[in-house]
Amino acid sequence: MSYYAGEYDVAVIGAGHAGCEAALAAARMGMKTLIFSISLEAVANMPCNPHIGGSSKGHLVREIDALGGEMGKNIDKTMIQIKMLNTSKGPAVHSLRAQADRKRYQMEMKHTLERQQNLEIKQAEIVDIKVKEGKIDSIETAVGAIYKVKSVIVSTGTYLRGKIFIGEYSKESGPDGVFPANKLSECLQRLGIELIRLKTGTPARINKKSIDFSKMEVQEGENDICPFSFTSEQKNFEQEKCYLTYTNEKTHEIIRANLHRSPLYAGMIEGIGPRYCPSIEDKVVRFSDKPRHQIFVEPIGLDTDEMYIQGMSSSLPEDVQIAMYRTLPGLEHCEFTRPAYAIEYDSIDPSKLKLSLEYKDIDGLFFAGQTNGTSGYEEAACQGLIAGINSSLKIKGKDPIILDRTQGYIGVLIDDIVTKGTNEPYRMMTSRAEYRLLLRQDNADLRLTEIGHKVGLISDERYQKFLNKKENIEKEVKRLKETIVKPSEKVNSLLEEKGTAKLQTGSTLSDLLKRTEITYKDLEIIDEKRPDLSKQETEEVEIQIKYEGYIKIEEEQVAKFKKMESKLLPQDIDYTEIKGLRLEARQKLNKIKPLSIGQASRISGVSPADINVLLIYLQLQKKNKK
Repeated sequence: MSYYAGEYDVAVIGAGHAGCEAALAAARMGMKTLIFSISLEAVANMPCNPHIGGSSKGHLVREIDALGGEMGKNIDKTMIQIKMLNTSKGPAVHSLRAQADRKRYQMEMKHTLERQQNLEIKQAEIVDIKVKEGKIDSIETAVGAIYKVKSVIVSTGTYLRGKIFIGEYSKESGPDGVFPANKLSECLQRLGIELIRLKTGTPARINKKSIDFSKMEVQEGENDICPFSFTSEQKNFEQEKCYLTYTNEKTHEIIRANLHRSPLYAGMIEGIGPRYCPSIEDKVVRFSDKPRHQIFVEPIGLDTDEMYIQGMSSSLPEDVQIAMYRTLPGLEHCEFTRPAYAIEYDSIDPSKLKLSLEYKDIDGLFFAGQTNGTSGYEEAACQGLIAGINSSLKIKGKDPIILDRTQGYIGVLIDDIVTKGTNEPYRMMTSRAEYRLLLRQDNADLRLTEIGHKVGLISDERYQKFLNKKENIEKEVKRLKETIVKPSEKVNSLLEEKGTAKLQTGSTLSDLLKRTEITYKDLEIIDEKRPDLSKQETEEVEIQIKYEGYIKIEEEQVAKFKKMESKLLPQDIDYTEIKGLRLEARQKLNKIKPLSIGQASRISGVSPADINVLLIYLQLQKKNKK
């Protein structure tokens, strides 16, 4: 028997990284919010590697923080190692990565949800989403509780009809043995939502006492690094070590000899796996010319001896896994605590979403995270934040926040999955961002804090600190451009020491800083009027000056992009009636319903000739209106 359980503004189904951000954003924007998890022990769970950030993903975390999200703050509280990646390259690709204490991360995020005003957290399985006249009406739990709601955010991760594979063994399950959400999959299909099948996986966990670390390379963390959140204080702490080892020909022989026992190669798994994070058997098959692959051995927490073996994801039988793991230096006597497994699950076709992440055919229904065909904690969290913001704005009768490709990696990610769709788990990479020199992780707050404050997720106090920081940076850049130094003995002595040409005539401090050999810190000796700036401020000043020419080039490209984005396409166009469009273009345009010429140009199957037809169509429409 069902019963009426109350009325709410927003219901979030799933409490992973997307669900947590969605629920917190909605509640903080004044919405009466519910969040459901099949198990409260799975809130903010890290079923794969317990780390946050990494190449391009660090950018996403900084952007989440700049908009008022929680992930950056949470990892800063619970990290056990931190380092900056890609420091040998330019600042566009510098990315923070932190190893988390898995349990502490979960507990801290769960406690944050529990303490949040306007938010109720409940353990329940949602089995039905009721829609009336094309609008969200209510949701129902497995025990019959019916909640009347104005908006629903589905962020179920890999739980929709989840199925675990370990060799010939399989069972219906979500990650870590939690029940799957089978009835919700059936509900979505009843609502006319097409589901696709995807796959991901995770490696084995190994008891620390069975590992010989003397045969591995030590991977240390770094001190004096600015944390993820712009509000967190820099801290130095005793960091845990990670380790590096390698597969070898013996490992590869065992894998090749047992491929027939892999459910992936035996055809038992329907779903398509992530191209950029393949299983070890995939790596051996696809990169057969490589004699070895890197394997990282990383702690999963301070209060456990379980170690995570990054790079050894597999769906092979457990006996094969044990044999191949024991061929690695340092793992000759390793003992499993948990075997590796593959997990197959349902997701939606993200091209059926608006850029606000609202489903096109059902008013008030939003999707976020791996349910949208993406992979990764950070990709999920940023979608959850945007879905939470936009579901709240919709209830308030306001326009959604839509970040474009020039504003953030979040904008790139959402535009990619909505405009192009995906048939494999989508992973964010720096190469996907055309304007990555402008979208650096260090300036995420300068790009997005204004938006976070506007929607109510950035406090006035934090916003004022941001404005002060912005002003300090602008003033210092201006001062360096206006301050001239003459070719004195002191100046030329510094330049000679740094291996760069001496001055013959006067030069601005900014021109000196543009020299490859000179850093902002170096100029301290000859710069008597230097203000007292924070580490983040000095970093930003140096980047803005050193890369000024390249930044201007990208800004010119952005202006062209904006011009195409400003040419809006009416949402009621029937593209089958536009003469000159190819058949494929008509079908794709009618499916996606792009907002602008710019978005239309990024749809796979729409050619430059089709874009010219659309431009002519818009001109004719404008002429006819006149």
